[in-house]
Amino acid sequence: MNELLNTGVPLISGLALGAFFFGGLWWTVRKGLTSDHPAALFLISQLSRMVATLVGFYFVADGKWQRVLLCLAGFLIARVVVTRLTRNAETSGSRPAKESDYASQPR
Repeated sequence: MNELLNTGVPLISGLALGAFFFGGLWWTVRKGLTSDHPAALFLISQLSRMVATLVGFYFVADGKWQRVLLCLAGFLIARVVVTRLTRNAETSGSRPAKESDYASQPR
């Protein structure tokens, strides 16, 4: 039971931190495209996501490098999952026209 806690908690925590970080990145990019102040949005989002993730890694690690590796593995797994989920959300919804569609049209 103790071994399950030592491996499961950091892995689940890494998944949660990764979902927060990469989900927040996706949200920021989506909102930044239509924001009145995109630079401020991107800066505040990056700083808050980075601080929250680093603090999460610090507390999960508890001074053990093995826990950091497990948390990092969960973080990277969450990256793949969020990327796939957001890509599927993009393809199923309405997509804006590509800029290249307009570039080569004759006048």
